[in-house]
Amino acid sequence: MTKLALYFKLIRADKPIGILLLLWPTLIALWLASDGLPDIRLLLIFTVGTALMRSAGCAINDYADRDFDKHVKRTAERPLTSGKIAPWEALAIAAALAVISFLLILPLNALTKQLSVAAVIIAGSYPYFKRFFAIPQAYLGIAFGFGIPMAFAAVQNQVPAVAWSLLVANVFWAVAYDTEYAMVDRDDDLKIGIRTSAITFGRFDVAAVMLCYGAALAIDLACGWLLGLRWWFVAGVAVAAAIALYHYTLIRGRDRMRCFAAFRHNNWLGAALFAGVALDYALG
Repeated sequence: MTKLALYFKLIRADKPIGILLLLWPTLIALWLASDGLPDIRLLLIFTVGTALMRSAGCAINDYADRDFDKHVKRTAERPLTSGKIAPWEALAIAAALAVISFLLILPLNALTKQLSVAAVIIAGSYPYFKRFFAIPQAYLGIAFGFGIPMAFAAVQNQVPAVAWSLLVANVFWAVAYDTEYAMVDRDDDLKIGIRTSAITFGRFDVAAVMLCYGAALAIDLACGWLLGLRWWFVAGVAVAAAIALYHYTLIRGRDRMRCFAAFRHNNWLGAALFAGVALDYALG
């Protein structure tokens, strides 16, 4: 495998699910902040920036976990863990992607730039939270959702309370889908001492996932209604709720591959929420 192919694998370019899980909340925030008519320039900046920062986060995560991943079946053959690339290469790629992301937002206002600094710090520090934080997925939700306040800042030059509420909803959603993800690796994580929500919740893991889905969708519904969205948006939330219930059928037996399938299927939950917002503005 060529170096370029290894770098692509490092940043998960072959697995776009992570980008989509960041992108849907960001797009929803752009639509809400701009009353359904986002500026095409902002749309491009945030879409490309989301992809770049997620890729940078993957490189940092693999650097931080390089000594742990070798003990986990699913991650043992990652480029950095398997020794096919050096640690400094992962850091260099992460830094390069972060710099390009920052260059993208140079035309934007000062508040957006300030928030971008916070976003980088949160994303860079997330992998280390697994060492001591019982539910690191909550911190991941902040990292994955920080495009929400940044989108509002870019459009309105302020971050209203509804934006922070949407970020809280994203935290609950991230805990739900990343607990499903953590359920795949629970046995390996227990052996090596990594802390995850799947371990913390224990036998209540399935119930916790469903409660987090419920909290996320309830907050999203309240925020959308407060901003004047109505029945197309409600329909989108209803579809998202149906998808969450489908995930229950996948994870209730705690089968590793079905839990992983539920995690990957969250792309459609995010898409349903975005479709509800976009259709409500377009047709409501």
